[in-house]
Amino acid sequence: MNARTAIVAGAGGGLGKATVLSLYAAGLTVVAVDRTEANLKDLPAAIHREIADATDPAAAAPLLERVVATAGAPDVLVNTIGAHAFGGFETVTPQALGALMDVNVGAALWLTQAVAPYMRRKGAGVIVHTGARPGVEAAAGAAAYGITKAALAHLGRVLDRELRPHGIRVNVILPELIATAANRAVLPAHLLARAAAPEAVADVITSLVRGATAPDDRVLIPLYDD
Repeated sequence: MNARTAIVAGAGGGLGKATVLSLYAAGLTVVAVDRTEANLKDLPAAIHREIADATDPAAAAPLLERVVATAGAPDVLVNTIGAHAFGGFETVTPQALGALMDVNVGAALWLTQAVAPYMRRKGAGVIVHTGARPGVEAAAGAAAYGITKAALAHLGRVLDRELRPHGIRVNVILPELIATAANRAVLPAHLLARAAAPEAVADVITSLVRGATAPDDRVLIPLYDD
């Protein structure tokens, strides 16, 4: 039996790399997607690589065509793409909000649009998007970030309602904060104290891919590292 094919978008980031390695260790054929080849250079040779900007609506469909040609139709999509910004509501500009929407919401929507037809034909699939706790629990000091992550959380519910009849399960995980190298370099110690390791988050994603569902809501999975 052929291995299931998983696409990991944002594979060059800390969570993306951890997810690629976790899914590969679980026996999946993994396609790592990022904006630059340099971001993927440290991955094992057995990992397929594709270069694409998932925030570009025109990039998703050609990306899927390349994935299908090299690794087969996708069974799994994991989207680890995300961007953060500090600042209260008075600091939000149209440009800043638009940029965060493109990354935190746009990429999830365009990627899902591209993979859904392949999964529908199979009658099965798993999609996992990376949300954030501030998207469902209001917090001061990061208004645009919270708004866009809230939009992603709702998008996950909509996608699950629309795709579940086709055998496709959609989950949005909600880490409070992830202790990636990039976050450790810029965030103060008191914020990092509750951060989850990228590997721990990746293990949750792999569990979802392998069939686990949330106890109370199949879409939103809180992930706190208490």
